[in-house]
Amino acid sequence: MLVTLNSTNFNPDPFILVGIPGLEQFHIWIGIPFFAVYLVALAGNGILLYLITVDHSLHEPMFFFLSMLASADLILSTTCVPKTLGIFWLKAQEITFAGCLTQLFFLHFSFSLDSAILLGMAFDRYMAICSPLRYTSVLTPSTVVKIMVGIVGRSFSVILPVVFLVKHLPFCGTRIIPHTYCEHIGVARLACADISINIWYGFAVPVMTVISDLIFIGISYTLILHAVFHLPSRDARQKALSTCGSHVSVILIVYTPAMFSVLAHRFGHSISHTFHIMFANLYVAIPPALNPIIYGVKTKQIRDKVIFLFFPKDMQ
Repeated sequence: MLVTLNSTNFNPDPFILVGIPGLEQFHIWIGIPFFAVYLVALAGNGILLYLITVDHSLHEPMFFFLSMLASADLILSTTCVPKTLGIFWLKAQEITFAGCLTQLFFLHFSFSLDSAILLGMAFDRYMAICSPLRYTSVLTPSTVVKIMVGIVGRSFSVILPVVFLVKHLPFCGTRIIPHTYCEHIGVARLACADISINIWYGFAVPVMTVISDLIFIGISYTLILHAVFHLPSRDARQKALSTCGSHVSVILIVYTPAMFSVLAHRFGHSISHTFHIMFANLYVAIPPALNPIIYGVKTKQIRDKVIFLFFPKDMQ
């Protein structure tokens, strides 16, 4: 038996991803809007990254953070949506253990990355509005690079242990995952061993990291609003609120479905499993598509560059 467990531990068989339980007969049709949304995410974030890379007028801290957010969104959607479409349209339900671990890592890594980036963007807006005279001296290019490296490093160090926790679990029972992608607790629950440490680490550490980010984001925007409403010019107040409005919209879009999905998975036993899986899929598809649209509409510099990119004659 020990030999069997060891062999399943280091050479495990593939897992089977069911898709959305209860809606299997509608998978082909559900895949159509998911594919459309994924194309929007690819195009929107790709355009953002292209504009920020080639246009030197966008080489500012806010847009560097925005390029990181676009990259994280591409990682999130590309990690999950293509495999989901494969399940819906091609019945490609099998995923190797290594593939499952890879998907699991990048799924949780990208969300942790999103959270840290939004905190960085909140700090950027705080400095721009509350301490404009110190903005360029504090957020120098070298400082921004250090913040970006810190964001990636923190996310990597928080999520990497999850991979090792799952990797060393013995899987000797069912390998059917009632989901469209691999996520930590969903995979760990298939193990024939005690997963208490997975549950506590998988819930407590990432959630506490995200909660601390939310607290600091909340403090930043409280100070920002206090400063905005004390600005002497009405135009200045409207410009500041418009800039912050796009950030707040993205924060709500990213955090609300993610936190609901996490809490429902741990505590929402009365919530329909079909609804939960559908909602979890919307989380990995919708925010990456909406975020570049929000910044494209709300941020004048981005909006003008996009219009010039597609309609150069109209801008001359």
